[in-house]
Amino acid sequence: MHTLVLEVLTPNGSIFNGPVTSVTVPGEEGEFGVLSQHVALTTLLKAGVIDIIKENGKKESIVVNWGVVQVANNTVTVLVDGAVAIRGDSESDIAKALDEAKALISSVADSHAMIASVSARVESAAHSHLH
Repeated sequence: MHTLVLEVLTPNGSIFNGPVTSVTVPGEEGEFGVLSQHVALTTLLKAGVIDIIKENGKKESIVVNWGVVQVANNTVTVLVDGAVAIRGDSESDIAKALDEAKALISSVADSHAMIASVSARVESAAHSHLH
């Protein structure tokens, strides 16, 4: 299985750094997936959800407000202004992360539709993390 390295950096430091099999990011012109050997590119990100599939097949989601993604040499570097990882060992951990994610998105979103769509995506992702 081919992997690539994903690093998600915020002004407060790294919130993800490690090998993944794929990552989907909310590009300015629509979501796109990155696999091993992806062509080099740099593009803007908009508010949304980064979906990660780790080496062990487990999924993780990170909600971001805005930033830039750079793909080069089998490395995906995401530089974002703000991010919340949806992870935790209990319903309450996940619920707390969801609240933080909604607050992050509400600070940048132009419309309630975006909050609703991100919330729905994240809630279904969070549900799958616990099962």
